[in-house]
Amino acid sequence: MFMLHLLSEGRETPNTSLQGLLFVGIAFFLLMVVVGWLAGSRKQNQPEVTHEAKKTKEADDLVKIEGIGPKVAKILKDADITTFDDLAHASVAEVKKVLDAAGFQMMNPEGWIDQAKLAANENWTALEKMQSELKGGRKSK
Repeated sequence: MFMLHLLSEGRETPNTSLQGLLFVGIAFFLLMVVVGWLAGSRKQNQPEVTHEAKKTKEADDLVKIEGIGPKVAKILKDADITTFDDLAHASVAEVKKVLDAAGFQMMNPEGWIDQAKLAANENWTALEKMQSELKGGRKSK
């Protein structure tokens, strides 16, 4: 309406290219605000279970397991096997895969899981008895 009034009086119209740029700039700003708001609300709705669980979960001393030394304990820790319960619920194949990837192909974790089950249940007497029968984490023949 304003433009028609200006044209009828014979005056120049305002620079429409600047108005167009201003409109595009404002639209882009509003779009970024909406995208930022959506991204922020999406992050708030997703619980950070893994980070919180790792913070609250105390690592056990896996070296207490016959056959596991400090180097192997570190390898297991790097694979997120940090507690007796983690090791007790791991499969032999899974632990063997972690060891193989670290260059410890000669290690045999078969006896570790049974020991970890006892340690996870804090059955220290049974663990000591089992360990007295083991050699390097394996049943002696």
